[in-house]
Amino acid sequence: MQFIETRGNDGIKPSSVTFSEAILSPSASFGGLYVPVQLPTIDTAFLEKHLNSHYKTLALDFLTTFGIDIEEDVLQAALDRYDGFDDPKNPVPLSEIEEDCCVAELYHGPTRAFKDMALQPFGYILAKLAQKRDENYLIMAATSGDTGPATLETFKNQDNVKVACLYPDGGTSDVQRLQMVTEDAPNLKVIGVKGNFDDTQQTLKELLASEDFKAELQTRNIKLSAANSVNFGRIIFQVIYHIHSYLEMMRSGKISMGEKIYLVVPSGNFGNALGGYYAKKAGLPIEKILISSNVNNILTDWINKGEYDLNDRELVLTESPAMDILKSSNIERIMFDKFGAARTRELMENLASEGRFKLAAEELAKLQEDFAASYSDDTECEKEIAKYAQKGYIMDPHTATCMKAYETLREKALPTVIYSTAEWTKFSPTVAKSLGHPVDGDIEALQWVTENTNVSVPPMIHALFHKPIVHTVVVEKDAIKGEMLNFL
Repeated sequence: MQFIETRGNDGIKPSSVTFSEAILSPSASFGGLYVPVQLPTIDTAFLEKHLNSHYKTLALDFLTTFGIDIEEDVLQAALDRYDGFDDPKNPVPLSEIEEDCCVAELYHGPTRAFKDMALQPFGYILAKLAQKRDENYLIMAATSGDTGPATLETFKNQDNVKVACLYPDGGTSDVQRLQMVTEDAPNLKVIGVKGNFDDTQQTLKELLASEDFKAELQTRNIKLSAANSVNFGRIIFQVIYHIHSYLEMMRSGKISMGEKIYLVVPSGNFGNALGGYYAKKAGLPIEKILISSNVNNILTDWINKGEYDLNDRELVLTESPAMDILKSSNIERIMFDKFGAARTRELMENLASEGRFKLAAEELAKLQEDFAASYSDDTECEKEIAKYAQKGYIMDPHTATCMKAYETLREKALPTVIYSTAEWTKFSPTVAKSLGHPVDGDIEALQWVTENTNVSVPPMIHALFHKPIVHTVVVEKDAIKGEMLNFL
């Protein structure tokens, strides 16, 4: 399988690259991203083949069908990272919350968030490629709360790899911050940034594309890569759990083979939704992908109006911080697939120079063939958390944004899968507040929720509050590069 560039080729970079090349060096021509030339087919025969498969069996077959240039024994070892999840045979269990609606719980890994589903195997593969080539890599990650802990967890103590993780100071939950700043492996560096997630992600993209920065790293015999979803190594694993969810719906008798379903995806950087889109394009019977946002609802405007406008917008800190994003990377891959490289480059250059772009009417119609969108504010989310807690199900605030999409966007009475991207324990003060008991800190909130509901706190969350703080650096965004070089 070859990978090409979303903004076309500059005549300097190769016109196409392999999967391993795309993940080791994810920055494409003109600041674009890598995408596969084609997708494998997910047809009835593929689904029937895996109706009784364990998750790792399904994943290995999908990756093999994709034709990526990674040896099968490496893929198998990477997928064995799922053995550390709550249930290795089924790392993404589905829970029914309505007769026609199930929640796919993507958070049963070591950092209790959906990023583990991609980063656990992806990190292993990237590290093995570096070791096989006898090359040293700096892996950069910018996080709104979940990518950071998952990246640090997968790469800690890996040979040939160092990680610099950027997080917005004050822009994550306490648990998310502790998951990063208490990591003590010598190959990890965590840097707080005075700014928001868009600031950290923009710096990451600029450094990935900076020839000067790469030259400085080269003097240290270090190459540069990234763990954010700008890297297709993340996306390929995010396709698989959408297939798994469909099979789980079949296994539970909620759908029959070929019956279409809705997916509801809480979205910030759009990687999770992109995985669903690729699954749909490959043949998985999906009616539509319903996107939910918080009040930073720029994705809602993009899908409903065809407008992406950063002017006169300020990022708002909410109770669903992983979606506190205005510059969403993976919409570029969608627009490439819909409109081609030349138009994608034009749109993204307009966004960079003018802070906005607008789709033509026919382009918006193409986008809406696959997507619909809504958003919820914090008050609405708190009401949804309380509503489902009374029914015996505790959800986090990101999952709560999905309920409006489920209730208002479905045009057909079809079964629905909602994606829960984080365990409630990462946002316990919001959950406690939603249940009528506002508190100041995570420890009291965790205790109160467990004592007043039927849920428990996993050991890795409890342990965070007893670990020493290792990383204390907080810098202005223009000091990030220097901080990374000092670390190296």
